[in-house]
Amino acid sequence: MEIFGIILFIVLLTAVAATVSALLKDGRGHNPPINSKEPWSAFDAPSSPYWNPRIY
Repeated sequence: MEIFGIILFIVLLTAVAATVSALLKDGRGHNPPINSKEPWSAFDAPSSPYWNPRIY
């Protein structure tokens, strides 16, 4: 029974270490800003909503 506890402890310790490592390597918000060169447009948007409530 003790061997299962030791294996579980090692698995949990490895998972915590991998999580901390991934969080520290994720860039911490140092991504470049997104600059839009063209104005926004909705060429393919419908002129009326797809679902329109109607009272009969």
